[in-house]
Amino acid sequence: MELKDLLDKLNKYSSQDTSLLEKAYNFAKKAHTGQKRLSGEIYFTHCLAVSDILLDFKMDIETVAAGLLHDVIEDTAVTHEEFKEEFGEEVYTLVMGITKIAALKFSSFGDAQAENWRKMLLATARDIRVIIIKLA
Repeated sequence: MELKDLLDKLNKYSSQDTSLLEKAYNFAKKAHTGQKRLSGEIYFTHCLAVSDILLDFKMDIETVAAGLLHDVIEDTAVTHEEFKEEFGEEVYTLVMGITKIAALKFSSFGDAQAENWRKMLLATARDIRVIIIKLA
């Protein structure tokens, strides 16, 4: 999947300006250059897959952009300040919500289940899009 594919999919249900999505695509691709998943797959492929799912859900452009960028702060040299300056408070808040969920550590599977649901519900109270991105 390439940028054109994402834009075509978005344009099927939205007439929003696509510049944020284009910027997020290019930024995430550059930030993840050289990174691979444990499977050996290029890391950016995962970011594209998340965004593709979000487009299937017909999410707004900020959510799709956050899907592309969801691991940039956590897994690259990009700073919080640089990210906020590039993408603004809304996308930053979504990405940080995902990062907080990903950082949860538990002592047992049962504890993990209960605590995971609690944290997800608390995050949902602020912005349901965080949960949707994480589940994508």
